[in-house]
Amino acid sequence: MKQINELLQELKIQTEQKGCHSGKHWFGSGSMISSYSPVDGSLLGVVQTAGVEDYENAIDKAEQAFLSFRKIPAPKRGELVRQLGNKLREKKESLGQLVSWEMGKSLQEGLGEVQEMIDICDFAVGLSRQLHGVTMTSERPSHRLYEQYHPLGIVGIISAFNFPVAVWSWNVALAWVCGNVCVWKPSEKTPLCSIACQNIISEVLNDNGLTEGISTVLSGGAEVGKWLSEDHRIALLSATGSTRMGKEVAQKVGARLGKSLLELGGNNAIIITPNADLDTAMRAAVFGAVGTCGQRCTSTRRLIVHEAIFETFTQNLQKAYKQLRIGNPLDKKNHVGPLIDIDSVNTYKTALSEVKKQGGTFLVEGGVLQGKAYESGCYVQPAVAIIDHDVPIVHQETFAPILYILKYKGSVEEAIAIQNEVKQGLSSSLMSLNMKETETFLSHWGSDCGIANINIGTSGAEIGGAFGGEKETGGGRESGSDAWKAYMRRQTNTINFSDELPLAQGIVFDI
Repeated sequence: MKQINELLQELKIQTEQKGCHSGKHWFGSGSMISSYSPVDGSLLGVVQTAGVEDYENAIDKAEQAFLSFRKIPAPKRGELVRQLGNKLREKKESLGQLVSWEMGKSLQEGLGEVQEMIDICDFAVGLSRQLHGVTMTSERPSHRLYEQYHPLGIVGIISAFNFPVAVWSWNVALAWVCGNVCVWKPSEKTPLCSIACQNIISEVLNDNGLTEGISTVLSGGAEVGKWLSEDHRIALLSATGSTRMGKEVAQKVGARLGKSLLELGGNNAIIITPNADLDTAMRAAVFGAVGTCGQRCTSTRRLIVHEAIFETFTQNLQKAYKQLRIGNPLDKKNHVGPLIDIDSVNTYKTALSEVKKQGGTFLVEGGVLQGKAYESGCYVQPAVAIIDHDVPIVHQETFAPILYILKYKGSVEEAIAIQNEVKQGLSSSLMSLNMKETETFLSHWGSDCGIANINIGTSGAEIGGAFGGEKETGGGRESGSDAWKAYMRRQTNTINFSDELPLAQGIVFDI
């Protein structure tokens, strides 16, 4: 295990660092933000954010870069992404450790996040040779009708603290092979991770003699997000974060008729029927609820358990929670690390209080941990509450390890109705070995979420599938499948290779 100073040196991060970069030099004239580790409360570094002039200069460079970058053949752009993937392989251990230090997720999860970056690069390399349209039959003789996809321009990226490097990579890998350039506003809670990523990609771009502006990072708070949202030069704004933030972005981007890709809140549920393999269900529920200290957008927030197995399952769940080890996330023996900061701890405490006010009873009591090894004040006890499905707190997403257990009676349709009654629609799971139940869950009258799983949990989406959700999750899709189409503009083409000019629908126009 490397010391934090060694990590920063290896990743070319200064303890006092400018937070803006377009490909050659670090700059920044805005306010300072400090990065404190939730692991031990130590100050990792200080970063200077973007001022208005910094922003304008960066966007100007991105505009110019796009004019030449779009002309590079897609497979050659894919070669750049391949090289990025190789650089990430070299830096996997260091970058994964930095993620754990700055964000607080376990080392295994930090390394797993970097592996996601590598995986999306591999996916995008293949994709660079498959950006195909479709040919259609024309109703007119000697005509050809087809459609193709073109780059959009500048893709803005707003990412959240919980996946400080992976979300950037999901967007840039696809955006680049599609011919776009990218401007990234990382979370102000994890600025050092973004600096590390920019240093890595800059090596690739400089090795290939490419111009400034293809990859840009602009550190800052909400003001940078506002600039991106309102800027007509940003062809697509991909924003990951809270539903509140997403609504603000959507309104501002929509006001200028721009494109937005939103990945927002999740209030994810696992339905456990009497036909479930309870051992599998238990593992899925516990990891889904406490992984990343409950700070994944796909974290399990609700367990919907049939009354026939309710007592057995809750007793076993209580036993499982007693086995959880909470502590330094860089120690592989620990299962649960800290929340990101004290503000998140306060939100967690408020939610615990609301659970009691709204009639819930705790199967596993929560609380803030104190004493040696918990000096940062960010370590909390994962909590489990038995509560009614229709109380307000259950319908809110609390970004913390609080799990609600809801009892249902009757058929799987009743459980699905409980699952679907919340406003969020990201991830969902059904635990059952009964085909009628599983197929009902996956039908168009089943789960209303963008992700619907059978006999696995709500967390751990694979790169190959399109990632995203419905309702207040925003409706966007990132990563695999045909998510690349969001990063391109679609064009329909008609070619006439005859000597005549026949019109559609048989219209005759003689002059």
